Amino acid sequence: MNQAVTQGAVPAPMQIVLGVDPGFSVTGFALVAKAQRITVLDCGYLKMSAQKTLSQRTGQFYAFFQQKIIEHHVTHVALETSFLGKNAQTFLKLGFLRGILFLLADQHNLVLSEFAPREVKLAVTGSGAASKDQVADMMMRLFPTLATLPQVERADATDALAVALCGLWNQQSYLQRLGK
Repeated sequence: MNQAVTQGAVPAPMQIVLGVDPGFSVTGFALVAKAQRITVLDCGYLKMSAQKTLSQRTGQFYAFFQQKIIEHHVTHVALETSFLGKNAQTFLKLGFLRGILFLLADQHNLVLSEFAPREVKLAVTGSGAASKDQVADMMMRLFPTLATLPQVERADATDALAVALCGLWNQQSYLQRLGK
């Protein structure tokens, strides 16, 4: 299942960042670009059935993001760095999804950036200790059409949007330092 909010189209060429909040049940994603202002090209989630095998879910994940990269002419991928929580198996399985994103970045010659969770929270809320709800609230204020996403999966989409914005801002900062 794929649920998305699309806000607008942007002419190429420009920097288009795919932000991903990977998860084996629900993966949030967001595509952002900046011309005169930041535009959300696509934002939503990919829901994968727990009834499918690990191999089937990783294949679904690969195909979904392969299509997004091609369809939106993505130039950058942004990820939040993983942390080892209470379940080591979940952490290892998330490594599969992250590996797929690294592979796609390589296959499509994309820049891949990673950000610590505190770095993302600080960038979008002003506090590195912000809660998921505070991140979601800020994203909803900046992009009100996110309210059309179902509540349960909205946190995954807003997390991915926050990561995508970090990727966009980071890339713009890098280009400014280069004088471009």
